[in-house]
Amino acid sequence: EVHIGGGLPGLHVVGLPDTEVREARDRVRAALATARFDFPQSRVIVNLAPADLPKESGRFDLPIALGILGASGQVRTQALPGCELLGELALSGELRPVTGVIPAAVAAREAGRTLILPRENAAEAALVSGLDIRPAGHLLHVCEHLNGIAALPRQEPPIQAPPRRDGPDLRDVRGQEHAKRALEVAAAGAHSLLFLRPPGTGKSLLASRLPGILPELSEAEALEAAAVRSVGGLDAFDPARWRERPFRSPHHTASGVALVGGGSNPRPGEISLAHLGVLFLDELPEFDRRVLEVLREPLESGHIHISRAARQAEFPARFQLIAAMNPCPCGYLGDPGGRCRCTAEQVARYRGRISGPLLDRIDLHVEVPRLPPGKLGAADTAESEGSTEVRSRVAAARERAVARTGKPNGALTTAEVNRHCTLDAAGRSLMEQAMQRLGLSARAYHRVLKVARTIADLAGSEVITAAHLGEVLWTMGRKDDAS
Repeated sequence: EVHIGGGLPGLHVVGLPDTEVREARDRVRAALATARFDFPQSRVIVNLAPADLPKESGRFDLPIALGILGASGQVRTQALPGCELLGELALSGELRPVTGVIPAAVAAREAGRTLILPRENAAEAALVSGLDIRPAGHLLHVCEHLNGIAALPRQEPPIQAPPRRDGPDLRDVRGQEHAKRALEVAAAGAHSLLFLRPPGTGKSLLASRLPGILPELSEAEALEAAAVRSVGGLDAFDPARWRERPFRSPHHTASGVALVGGGSNPRPGEISLAHLGVLFLDELPEFDRRVLEVLREPLESGHIHISRAARQAEFPARFQLIAAMNPCPCGYLGDPGGRCRCTAEQVARYRGRISGPLLDRIDLHVEVPRLPPGKLGAADTAESEGSTEVRSRVAAARERAVARTGKPNGALTTAEVNRHCTLDAAGRSLMEQAMQRLGLSARAYHRVLKVARTIADLAGSEVITAAHLGEVLWTMGRKDDAS
């Protein structure tokens, strides 16, 4: 909203503007002067509504400039109600790209308005289908469009390029068939996964192959993930990769704010940037315990709520957690060579950095043992399955789960587990024995059923059999023996 009235000449911006928005006064004034427009020699008040919501970013430059020109009669205002404008102004009047374009594009489409924005942001906004997008390079071009002199060209929809699959391939991993199988199960059901055992056995190598076997995002999912990425201010999108699931791997020195988001003006953190994708935490015990504890809520709820004194924000965080850790500080506990010299107290302190409730929320705990030198050298990668073959099975299993419940098995609620994860007679008997021997908690019980449901989906079975359940319990038994 722009008002030009009596009083000392000046430009005043109200509505909780931050530093970037307050500095728009000088950028707008210089851009209008460079473009040969007359700046009103009156008191100009720009109101950014609603007044109680903090405003940030240089995206308000173009709307403020057009508001002043419209209020002073230098630009026709008839076309403004049907337009949504965003863009930062250079002192020369040129438009510069801004962040957060996709959420703005979605809002413009829902409101039925034309979106006018810098050229550099046009390809990103074009990912939102059904929207009239008019990219511009200069303030004068926008004014000519609004005055009916020369219409801005319409941005054409992007050409849907075939997806690129040139990332790390599962065929590169030699041996570790048990870990590969766990990776396939985790991908099919969107289950969280923890790799255990000594360094150098391929834990990080396996985790980096997970995006290559995950099914592609749907258009709605890709747009949702892209919106978070756009708000985060990351680099531009590659049209050939925008449907690939994100893969984030923060360093273990990352703070809680970096991991979950926050700041005085809350921004999405790594768990939100990994939304609908993978969050890989290598050397899990090396992360600060307080940082890891904040993962417990989003792992179950799929979102993170950040509260600050000035404002609150909620970001989506439906990520798939993949973690890796060593069995002890030196990493060689249980190694046949007897290289470990860690005391029991050191091992207990090392493992105590990860709380039991967090470990209980990780669906799969899988050992990645060291391969014998002969097997490692003689392995033939040509005989191993590649990511393409595994991805086809994963996609089929994921489709079965989504058709049944509308979500992957890893996201099932307790009521949905009881309804859809039914066991046959042999499976129920085996589950009762496992509950007594392994001392499973209620959460672990439902976790086992969800993973068994995914294994059954991979096998194309509607009922969870004792064989499907036994594969999960065998993995848990190996983990318990190792501990």
